[in-house]
Amino acid sequence: MAGRVSETSNPRAEGEGETSSGIRVHGMQFSYDAQPPLFCDFNLNIAPGSRCLLVGANGSGKTTLLKILAGKQMVGGRDVVRVLNCSAFHDTHLVCSGDLAYLGGSWSKSVGSAGELPLQGDFSAEHMIFGVEGTDPVRRDKLIELLDINLQWRMHKVSDGQRRRVQICMGLLHPFKVLLLDEVTVDLDVVARLDLLDFFKEECDQRGATIVYATHIFDGLETWATHLAYIQDGELKRAEKLSEVNELKSSANLLSVVESWLRAETKHEKKRSTNPPAQTQKTSPFATSPFMSSRHMAYYR
Repeated sequence: MAGRVSETSNPRAEGEGETSSGIRVHGMQFSYDAQPPLFCDFNLNIAPGSRCLLVGANGSGKTTLLKILAGKQMVGGRDVVRVLNCSAFHDTHLVCSGDLAYLGGSWSKSVGSAGELPLQGDFSAEHMIFGVEGTDPVRRDKLIELLDINLQWRMHKVSDGQRRRVQICMGLLHPFKVLLLDEVTVDLDVVARLDLLDFFKEECDQRGATIVYATHIFDGLETWATHLAYIQDGELKRAEKLSEVNELKSSANLLSVVESWLRAETKHEKKRSTNPPAQTQKTSPFATSPFMSSRHMAYYR
């Protein structure tokens, strides 16, 4: 299936106006040092203004893909991965300007050229949040209220959920054009998570921002997301509008649909490991799947 999450049918022929403010991955090859390839001829286009869910089993390549899009991992060629019509790895102004923002699972935040700043020391939430330069006070106050942050919190004493709120607030202080989220809401309570999703929707609807969100928590996402991309073993298996996912038309929720995909994937993998295909000749490393470990699926309601 072609790697498309946008309106036109041909990813190679789409207009420059669409790709200039969205995401385009074409023919991507990627592997870690001395490891089999994770991605082989990987293609994915995400149109501007989309809220794209990135789904797949643990180890399928979601985090690696987000890090590549965020410019944290390099792939060959400046035109292979284009974000806002730039190379996320080479054109560092994307991150420094705040146009491209990435929020992952670790307790740190990249702030321009300062690198990774820890979020667990003996300092206040106010010190962390107000220490980010060039921010709009109105936007900052809105985020503090939205995330219900007490500026007097001491970062080494708060809970994981409270620390996560500070991390998210810092990551959203600059108005982004593309936002990459990797399981960032996992520590939030239901109210904080839903309020944050509403804020993200507003950012897309009002400013045309693009969001790619990898998560295993699917409550409320049936009406929030516009598109879905499903990765299996480093291969894009599905890429379509959420409204066009046939399984959703006969299913109660997105969770059950994704669960059925992953269970089918697990059964296929177990069958393959029990009856490995005979190999008569040496194959190219790009012809085999990079992920052969067992799947561990976790669902959150």
